[in-house]
Amino acid sequence: MSRKNILCYGDSNTYGADPANPGRFGPEVRWTGVLARELGSGYHVIEEGLNGRTTRWDDQIEPGRNGLTTLQPIIESHNPIDLMTIMLGTNDLKARFGLNASDIAQSAGGLGQIAQRLARNAAGQPSRILLMAPPPTAKIGDYDLMFAGAHEKSRQFAEYYARSARWHGLDFLDAGSVIRSSDADGIHFDPDQHELFGKAVAAKIRELIG
Repeated sequence: MSRKNILCYGDSNTYGADPANPGRFGPEVRWTGVLARELGSGYHVIEEGLNGRTTRWDDQIEPGRNGLTTLQPIIESHNPIDLMTIMLGTNDLKARFGLNASDIAQSAGGLGQIAQRLARNAAGQPSRILLMAPPPTAKIGDYDLMFAGAHEKSRQFAEYYARSARWHGLDFLDAGSVIRSSDADGIHFDPDQHELFGKAVAAKIRELIG
């Protein structure tokens, strides 16, 4: 029996950035690693996390982070895909983009709609697309001006991502109902939150594709 392929498309929280220290958590700590452990040998989990990745905006300070421009080549390089998770939007909260929660959620949902057209399972059928709303930010530390106003916007993510998922016919998971952002920097996840989130995503995937 062939393994089911799960593609996880996201930003530094899918990459596994450590909120308290420079660098990245090990594979066994990252939520994607927890996901792979929980799902077991019948699944293949593919990590596609990039620090600073936005939904679709070109960042003049951190170039090469536009999640729309890399979406197609990443999907096509990993097909066949049984299910794809998309968790982006935290970097869209940066003050330099001037976006509200609805803008960000619609942009993330639009990526999901594109993914529906491009991602296929081994039988040639459209992959399931799981849109995940990032959790609200905590108290921002060194990134305070970069993320000015982010907390109030991020508190609206659950509502507006759910709407966007419904509009685009996507599956949905609210990360903020399971985990919280770290108090160390306000943006990234502590190890215990990676553990909780990986287990929650695994349960959702089993619900969707068995």
